[in-house]
Amino acid sequence: MVFSTTPLPHACLSLFGILLPVCCLLFPGAQGQALSLQVDPQDPVVPKGGWLLMNCSAKCLYPKKLVLETALSKESVGRGPSWVTYRLLNVTGDSEVICAGFCNGSQITISTNITVYGLPDRVELEPLPLWQPVGKNLTLRCQVWGGAPRDKLTVVLLRGKEELSRQPALGEPAEAMATVLARREDHGTNFSCRTELDLRSRGLELFETNLTSRQLQTFVLPVSLPFLTAPQIVEVGKELTVVCSMERVFPAWEAQVHMALGDQMLNPEVVIHGDMLKATARATVHEEQEGEGTQIVCNVTFGGKSWETRENVTFYSFQGPILNLSKTCVPEGTTVTVTCMAGTQVKITLDGAPVTAPGQPAQLQLNATERDDGRSFSCKAKFEVGGEILHKNKSVQLRVLYGPKIDRAQCPQHLRWKYNSYQVLQCQARGNPTPQLQCLQEVSNLTVPIRTPFLVTLNHNGIYQCQAVSELGTTTIKVLMEVQGRKSSNVPIFMAVLVVLSLVTVATALRCVFKVKTRKGNYRLKHSSTSLPLTSRQPEGLSGEEPS
Repeated sequence: MVFSTTPLPHACLSLFGILLPVCCLLFPGAQGQALSLQVDPQDPVVPKGGWLLMNCSAKCLYPKKLVLETALSKESVGRGPSWVTYRLLNVTGDSEVICAGFCNGSQITISTNITVYGLPDRVELEPLPLWQPVGKNLTLRCQVWGGAPRDKLTVVLLRGKEELSRQPALGEPAEAMATVLARREDHGTNFSCRTELDLRSRGLELFETNLTSRQLQTFVLPVSLPFLTAPQIVEVGKELTVVCSMERVFPAWEAQVHMALGDQMLNPEVVIHGDMLKATARATVHEEQEGEGTQIVCNVTFGGKSWETRENVTFYSFQGPILNLSKTCVPEGTTVTVTCMAGTQVKITLDGAPVTAPGQPAQLQLNATERDDGRSFSCKAKFEVGGEILHKNKSVQLRVLYGPKIDRAQCPQHLRWKYNSYQVLQCQARGNPTPQLQCLQEVSNLTVPIRTPFLVTLNHNGIYQCQAVSELGTTTIKVLMEVQGRKSSNVPIFMAVLVVLSLVTVATALRCVFKVKTRKGNYRLKHSSTSLPLTSRQPEGLSGEEPS
């Protein structure tokens, strides 16, 4: 702000020259005060580099040689009988201005001081630590260059909007300091320094500089190394999952996690839970990585420090077992060869085959029978790597083709069932392929359900042909079914059948023993010594043959 004194107009000065003698006549005491000077404005405040109008006037009759003396550059603006006005240029520092002149033959002087004000040239808050531990003291230091007047200049240190310190600017550069305890909540907070130039007492205002701020990063250091979870052995071609975790890290989101598998950099996925971070990375193991001594590395960088954990992992190739049958489906009676093999250093065991050395195949031969249908052959492989014993198993199944068979033990040939009862015919047939089984009554071709409940009636009496049929043949057994329990049936069919069978058997036996031979009506016993003349009635129309 520029303060200036406007020179009095010439008309005013002329009027002043006329009125002054009159004033002296009216007020004789004023002559004693005539020998005086006045400078206006008194003790002005000027911005640095500004300009100012200064007026020097005399309170006496007919002043002479009225001048304004200053070390500043000046230019005359106006002059009157009792005043002179100058413009002071490029006011850069505090100065003294002297007004001098002669009144009534005597030289008199008067002076005033010009005060220059200006904001600081530079305000700088020293850099904060890159990372500040929580619970440790933090010292703030602010330096100020320039600024005037210094007795009106104050340095203020702040945390966010909170005022931490207010100190006068002393020295060049002026320095202000404050110490605070770093807190968790201070992470990401701006600490700043500003200056205040208070000229309100001089009729101006309060000038504030722009804030010079720096952001603080606080942290809590972990107390342990990263915890690495990874398998010690991994099979080639499989996916490897590695987990790296670290606790008591604040702020965990500021930590950087780097993971590597040998020379291969991994791309971990990091998850934050409070003050704990968990990084998970996955990688597929390739054949060229097979072997021992590959290292998995987890590195956590935080707070300007680094923590690292390493683990060794072994990559292996476990081939086998490879289990083969010479034929997987064969007719009954065919020779089948079972072979099992695996990679080098792998020991295999084939059920029923001799034990072989590691890396050698095992073999077994058999003549396929009905009992081998559905038989499972198992081969076990054992491999030792990294101090661990690994196992792999493989099984194959043999199919043997054979014709239909009915198990007589599971299909009774004689059944006695009560009339009007529910029964189940439990016959079963086996074979490969599976045969179709049905039971038909010999006389009526009546079909009886198999393995399904049915109501027994008199019609079910009789002999049944139970027949199993497949692509490989047919087999049949007879089942006699006897229905009992109805009063109207005096002679069971079963008894009738037995009587008929008995008569046939007796007749056959007599013919074999006696060897009866009939010739022309005469019957002769083979073992008799005398012929018995027997006559028989000849059918009409038929002539008998001559006996021999």
